[in-house]
Amino acid sequence: MPQFRLNLPEKKLVARFEKKTFTFKQPAGTSRGILLQKESYFIYVSFLDHPGKEGVGECSPLWGLSIDPKEDYEGLIKAICIDINNYKAWFYDRLTEYPSIRFGLEMALKDLEQGGQGVLFPSEFTAQKDSITINGLIWMGNIGFMSHQIDEKIKKGFRCIKLKIGSNDFEKELALLKEIRSQYHEKSLEIRLDANGAFSPENAKKKLDQLCEFSIHSIEQPIKAGQWDAMKVLCKTSPIPIALDEELIGIVGWKKMQTLVQHIQPKYLILKPSLIGGYKCAEGWINIANASGIDYWFTSALESNIGLNAIAQFAYLFNPQKTQGLGTGELYTSNYGAHTALNGPEFSFQT
Repeated sequence: MPQFRLNLPEKKLVARFEKKTFTFKQPAGTSRGILLQKESYFIYVSFLDHPGKEGVGECSPLWGLSIDPKEDYEGLIKAICIDINNYKAWFYDRLTEYPSIRFGLEMALKDLEQGGQGVLFPSEFTAQKDSITINGLIWMGNIGFMSHQIDEKIKKGFRCIKLKIGSNDFEKELALLKEIRSQYHEKSLEIRLDANGAFSPENAKKKLDQLCEFSIHSIEQPIKAGQWDAMKVLCKTSPIPIALDEELIGIVGWKKMQTLVQHIQPKYLILKPSLIGGYKCAEGWINIANASGIDYWFTSALESNIGLNAIAQFAYLFNPQKTQGLGTGELYTSNYGAHTALNGPEFSFQT
């Protein structure tokens, strides 16, 4: 299995950063609210004696969900850039509470190590000989809006869609799923659900029983994170396999990570490097999942195409046959190219 390492030569580094705000093409609805814009910070690292070769990494916090403190977030990135030659101390010791900055720094250094061309993990994927299958993401909204999104994704060739549920009337959401299944059998269309913690421990089992009628592949985070005992019961009794998403955020250290998985015993883990601390931390979750017989896949945290591309390359190293949750590359009115090609359900790398 791949093992993440940084192997930069012992040379002087220089770094800079910039902030960019991305505007959604259409409001992005979740059970936690509606997103209109998303901000990211980009760290650029180069060798002092070779400034033309530059690695780039994206720090992509989701305020209200990330554990990264918002206060002086930019100031910390500035401090890292000034002190970039002590990156090992920052990377390994000082960024536990800043998973998105840790991932951005990790990404920039890995890119620089590999030549600063956006190829962080050379593979059949980056050699343009293979691609990754991704799901079609259906944002929350009124039922008509969601139904229109589903039609568009299926026309583009998607055979796996992920619906965010929990903000509409539940009966209407059931009616929408019934309509989908009346047209598409489970063998031709996989349906994944994401409740973003919208259900209560008291009503979750009843709702999962009702949702089960529509041949659902899995549901992410049916109840809010932090309720380990209630989630354990749900994972044992739910007719729909449960995936942990927000539950992984803020869980630091091998022992605590292992304790969470062994206690709750979910079917799947959802890995978002920007929220859990980057590649090294994702590998930790993968090791625990493999030891526990649990499956996993990667999803984005609404990164630009720079971050999305970096996640896709890493995901390909582990389980490239699994449908990944990386269908967010066309969310913004303007975006970086970053060697990314999104052609319907196929995520490809371009040079």
